[in-house]
Amino acid sequence: MRNYENLVIVKPTLTAEEIQANISAIEEVITSNGGEIAARDAMGMRKLAYPLGKNERGYFHVIYYSVAPSAINEIERRFRINENLLRFVTIKYDTNREVTAWNQLVQKAQKKATQPAGEAKVEVEVEEVVIPAALEEDAE
Repeated sequence: MRNYENLVIVKPTLTAEEIQANISAIEEVITSNGGEIAARDAMGMRKLAYPLGKNERGYFHVIYYSVAPSAINEIERRFRINENLLRFVTIKYDTNREVTAWNQLVQKAQKKATQPAGEAKVEVEVEEVVIPAALEEDAE
């Protein structure tokens, strides 16, 4: 089994319940073909770089999963016939370096999913500043 990532863009004209039903259907396509979903990342509604059809926005959702390479053709075929998907892209993680990156992305998505929605984590890096002795004497 290989590691894959799918980014899907769902039509923005659907209601929230319809969007979630489509995401569930997409995940069902993956699991029915023998895939194991490792993580999900709901990126939410975003503005598109250019209009797709008459849509200026789309609901972005990323799915990280493992599946046999022979199942990818069927998964992508089912994505193509889903009229509620504006676009999708499948990314394969093959080499050791790519698999390591995939594992880090999965951990990041899982951490984001477990974090409470209202709590935004802010990270601030503080660097230590070293003042040369000559400047310290001038300041006094």
